[in-house]
Amino acid sequence: MSQSEKDSIIAQTVKNYGSKLSSFIRPKVNNAEDAEDILQEVWYQFSNLTNISEIMNVGAWLYQVTRNKITDSYRKKKTENLEDFVYEDEDGGFSIKDILLLDDSENPELLAFREEVWKELFSALEELPEKQRLVFVENAIEGKKLHEIADEQRENIKTIISRKNYAVKYLRVRMSELYRDLKD
Repeated sequence: MSQSEKDSIIAQTVKNYGSKLSSFIRPKVNNAEDAEDILQEVWYQFSNLTNISEIMNVGAWLYQVTRNKITDSYRKKKTENLEDFVYEDEDGGFSIKDILLLDDSENPELLAFREEVWKELFSALEELPEKQRLVFVENAIEGKKLHEIADEQRENIKTIISRKNYAVKYLRVRMSELYRDLKD
């Protein structure tokens, strides 16, 4: 493929997906600047591909990369949007703020604890199978409805619910291990 053919594909793809991706990103991040940065990272990654013509479904590829970039942005901003992050247990639910992660104090011990929890959470997320991690991040962190995820992934809603349940169970065990370690 010549460079001019590649440039043409890139230009057409940006025209076809630019505003759609921007609309997809914007509600999932804190501000327009973050959304623009993520979109630029997606286009940069796309333009640097050596096999653009071999991608079977460009739209699916773009949305997957975009979701990954959004997840990466959450990792960089570890302590933002914690109020939206909720675990559910058999008795109902409790949010992370219930264990004092949103305490506004500048207590060095609390700050260290908060940092350790986020570090362990993202480490545990990386240990999950990709499909479970994706469902958990999109639902629990990004706030996307399970039926939306099922539609996007062209999966049965029960499959998506099952993936989230497996992820929650695994993360619950991993985070309880952290809690026990920190308590000791």
